[in-house]
Amino acid sequence: MSSDLHSAAYAVLLPALAGLELDDTVRRCLSRGGVSVLLGETSDEYLARNMSYERRRTETHEHIARIADAAAFHAGAPVLVAVDQELGGIQRLHRLVPGLPSAEALKGLDAAEIEARSYEMASVARVMGINLFLAPLVDVVTGTHPWLHRRHLGVDPSEVSRIACAFIRGVQRAGVIATAKYFPGHCHTEHDPALALASVLGARKEMEEGLEVFRQVIAAGVQAIMPGPAVFPARNPEHSASTSAKVISLLHARLGFDGLIVSDDLDALSILRGNSVADTAVNALRAGAHLLLVSSESGLDAIAQAIVSAVEGGELDAGRLLAAAAKVRSAAQASKAQVASGLYVSYPISGGHLTRRVMR
Repeated sequence: MSSDLHSAAYAVLLPALAGLELDDTVRRCLSRGGVSVLLGETSDEYLARNMSYERRRTETHEHIARIADAAAFHAGAPVLVAVDQELGGIQRLHRLVPGLPSAEALKGLDAAEIEARSYEMASVARVMGINLFLAPLVDVVTGTHPWLHRRHLGVDPSEVSRIACAFIRGVQRAGVIATAKYFPGHCHTEHDPALALASVLGARKEMEEGLEVFRQVIAAGVQAIMPGPAVFPARNPEHSASTSAKVISLLHARLGFDGLIVSDDLDALSILRGNSVADTAVNALRAGAHLLLVSSESGLDAIAQAIVSAVEGGELDAGRLLAAAAKVRSAAQASKAQVASGLYVSYPISGGHLTRRVMR
């Protein structure tokens, strides 16, 4: 049982890499049961909402494909390879995939066109080995919001829903899991949760509109949802959405969602709230999250051990951990199953065609 617990503890971790190298820590995580990696960005790129010139100049499709294959090799199993590929926000794959219009320009496109262009973009990502987008961002932002500035889709819930649902249909048709974020909708917060304690301010009507957008994307078939990093005082004044059982339970009890729940970055100050990353990881699992986003430099072995110790000490139910790990593994396995074993795919890109074996 101890071996199963340790393997499960690594399976629920989503280590974020700043570059395209698997360091010893991440390779060890994958070899011990991990099945996920996030190809992230530097803090400067995150704050700028844009990939650096050097990254855009030097990264190639082959680089992405190589690290996706390396992750699967070290895991010895299908893996989830995630990126932030937002609409109008952070686009980790920059020039490597067909671009999408700005958030403002998307409002002038019908749903069929958005879906078609999302499918085209995700198809190229899928050929490179990417199978999980931490997108779309579906918060209906009605007030001050330094964190979501230049990332959100606007103030009209119906438009946010229309665009996001089209994006989800296109992306998932290409074999990439879409993740709607940030549940339950961060309409107004005066601080960046990555840098400070943040609470969501807003009237009940705004909160309900946010939930309605999530209801719509769930109806559209979104396979994953990410709770946000801020605190919702009206629902739980002590925990961020990513570590709040009261908030996450809304997904099941009120919206009927049964898919993958991915925490936001547990290193964010508004999620930590003075706790260690390891304790925060346990809190997120206890609250109902399945996959925990953490920096690859945050001590993956220590976090995994803390999760196991919490189970052994009675602070975390063993069944909950094992079920979360099974959920993550199932998502990775299902993603592989969507592509025939040994299939080679050729896709037109600038300067020629990208051709590679999609999955082992």
